[in-house]
Amino acid sequence: MHYVYLLRSDKTSGFYVGSTNDLQKRFYRHNEGQNTSTKYSVPWRLVYYEAFPTKATALERERKLKRYGKGLVELKKRLGFRK
Repeated sequence: MHYVYLLRSDKTSGFYVGSTNDLQKRFYRHNEGQNTSTKYSVPWRLVYYEAFPTKATALERERKLKRYGKGLVELKKRLGFRK
């Protein structure tokens, strides 16, 4: 399985969208500061994820969330986050 996930920083309240085939390992790496994009906002909380059968479908969903802000805005709204 491949996953698209949404993290929220406890430090900055910012969000991060990513994808992986090992969600537990990837989440650990984010919180250990091993990711350049997220190391300054540790600690992170996993607030949402979706599972996909192929890497291609997961990457397509990740791109949609990152490139088309409305998709991410709607997802955050559905999860109870304001913006």
